[in-house]
Amino acid sequence: MSTLDRAAVEQALAQYQDPYLKTDLLSCGCLRRLEISGGQVEAELVLGYAAGSLVGGIAQMLQMAVENVDGVTSAKVSVRCEIEAGAVQGQVAALANVKNVIAVASGKGGVGKSTTAANLALALAREGAKVGVLDADIYGPSMGLMLGLPEGTRPETREGKWFVPPRAHGIQVMSMAFLVDDNTPVVWRGPMVSGALMQLLTQTAWDDLDYLVVDMPPGTGDIQLTLAQKVPVTGAVIVTTPQDLALLDAKKGIGMFEKVNIPVLGVVENMAIHICSNCGHAEHLFGEGGGERLAAQYNVELLGSMPLSMMIREQADGGKPTVVAEPECQISMVYQDMARHAAARITALNGAGAMPEISISED
Repeated sequence: MSTLDRAAVEQALAQYQDPYLKTDLLSCGCLRRLEISGGQVEAELVLGYAAGSLVGGIAQMLQMAVENVDGVTSAKVSVRCEIEAGAVQGQVAALANVKNVIAVASGKGGVGKSTTAANLALALAREGAKVGVLDADIYGPSMGLMLGLPEGTRPETREGKWFVPPRAHGIQVMSMAFLVDDNTPVVWRGPMVSGALMQLLTQTAWDDLDYLVVDMPPGTGDIQLTLAQKVPVTGAVIVTTPQDLALLDAKKGIGMFEKVNIPVLGVVENMAIHICSNCGHAEHLFGEGGGERLAAQYNVELLGSMPLSMMIREQADGGKPTVVAEPECQISMVYQDMARHAAARITALNGAGAMPEISISED
């Protein structure tokens, strides 16, 4: 095959614009192998983020595009995901067996941060990634309950110094709630809390995670800043609601991550709209468009806008968050889209991938 024909094959592969990376797959370095022998073409592309539900459809589209190139007699195109480790802030050492840490944070409590963290983690797992969750809200740990782990769950230990995280719905979970009595309040000062969280993080035997989702405590005080400086965070997701008070606190959260050079992957707006279950009337109870304005102000993505839904609350309280309780419903699809956007943002921040291996032979 001639050089011109090879260029035509590459042009065909470049027709697909990835909606999450916002470019074609050749420009962002996803083409790993291109072999051309006579009229036969084989191509392998690798997405650096969790998108397992999409790869089959992408491969089919690209194969059809290559088959339409003049001179191609047969084509085989494969697409797979290979999660990359993102950069972390400053000189903070990476965690063993964890590629990426995603902090889910908010400036204030009561905005649905933990529910978002749980569904985000489960959505990443549904996309084929190995995922863990660390419940960093020492004063009000709820992740075990949300993920259906029974009261009194305790982690196993390994070699007397490692916690083995329990698993729920296919993801690894670690929480202070597993180490203290549910009815005993944690009355600790900031340094004690920070120390306990660092122990949970570094002394848990995470099993080769692609993503560790950290459900951060609400606020932007000493505890949060210490964690942001000591934990190797790849990126942060900011959760807010549309009203002005929540947006003001969310801005403080974004500012905190900017101070420690942690990129904000995007904003999630909860309780954006309420639809009456009786009459179907839609109403913006807490204001309208706040999350979109916040994202635009800080030049970050609006990852998702979620409704004020009794279903989301009931399913989380029941131990089966929406993504696993009703995986095909519209709300779950929004969470899946949110997860792909956040994961792709990490890949985009890493820049281009490896150069492809190109093999050409004449018949």
